[in-house]
Amino acid sequence: MALTMAEEILLLLLDDETGQPVGLKGPAGDLALVGAILMELALAGRIDTDLDCLTVVDPKPVGDAVLDGALAQLVAPGAARTSRGWIQAFARGAGPMRTQLLERLVQGGVLRRVEDRFLWVFPERRYPKAEGRAEVEEVRARLRHVLLDDSIPEPRDALLIGLARATGLVPLLLSAEEAARVAPRVERIVALEELSRSLGAATRDIYAALMRQGAIH
Repeated sequence: MALTMAEEILLLLLDDETGQPVGLKGPAGDLALVGAILMELALAGRIDTDLDCLTVVDPKPVGDAVLDGALAQLVAPGAARTSRGWIQAFARGAGPMRTQLLERLVQGGVLRRVEDRFLWVFPERRYPKAEGRAEVEEVRARLRHVLLDDSIPEPRDALLIGLARATGLVPLLLSAEEAARVAPRVERIVALEELSRSLGAATRDIYAALMRQGAIH
């Protein structure tokens, strides 16, 4: 099953066995997800973006329900916003997109849906990895290899690493010692892609502002 960047981000944010969110919760995870969706639209030639502006250059649907839902919002009358404004707007409404992507991974056999009860009272839905599926390990292993190796990464991997840097996902990929050692390489990878420098920088600004406000711990 070929995964989108948004689906790969979701897999990184889920514990392989329990299906519970790991590492980043709330705004940080939503920012990473939204950044991946916008990057996919840019790679598909539907939007163009720089540090401030986000412009729709082709309103034609991509054929992906999540991406097309986001694109429909971008082309709605009176919907013009800066790149930062769109990232914040999509992040505030990320819940339905996240659920849609998780259910698609269930349908594709990558995850399992488990309905449970927290403290025997509160409904809880988890998405553990399906047995025999290597996608979760493959995503993490591929990005680790890119970070720890000296080879030039594929553009999509460079974008994912830029997004991981912007939203604090690097600790989900590397130990603290590894992250410190490869920090200069992360910066070089981020600099490879203009899209990572634009959307990634806007996402990082929002993430940093939320950190200062205490919205992310």
